[in-house]
Amino acid sequence: MRSKKRLAASILKVGVSRVWIDPEYLEDVEAAITRDDIRRLIREGIIRRLPSESQSRARARLLAAKKKKGLRRGPGSRKGSKHATVGRKERWMNRIRALRRRLRILRERRVITTRTYRMLYLKAKGGAFQSLADLERYIRTHGLRRRTFG
Repeated sequence: MRSKKRLAASILKVGVSRVWIDPEYLEDVEAAITRDDIRRLIREGIIRRLPSESQSRARARLLAAKKKKGLRRGPGSRKGSKHATVGRKERWMNRIRALRRRLRILRERRVITTRTYRMLYLKAKGGAFQSLADLERYIRTHGLRRRTFG
């Protein structure tokens, strides 16, 4: 019987474990000798190919949906270094762009002078400010806002 199953597997192009033989027709399968005999039994439906048992994606989809919502993304779930999620350069680009945008707005609204703008711009380029709040704090503590009269 083992050889018949092996023959059927090679004809069906599947593994031996995926070959199903109808238990009611075991004598007919025993009598089959050639590959043509096995092919005839396959045509008659006595020998069949079982469906492959693949891994279910249901749990994976559920997790992916939760992650899309923002769940399961806390500090306990993260792997890798501090800069694994957002790289150093990307973080720097985000920060410097925000600082330069704020400086431009302050200059256009005439909150700071052009000389102050240039000085702060160069400080920002040198990495003096950690955030927009840090920049605002620096301007306030050093009295760099333009004085308004009236």
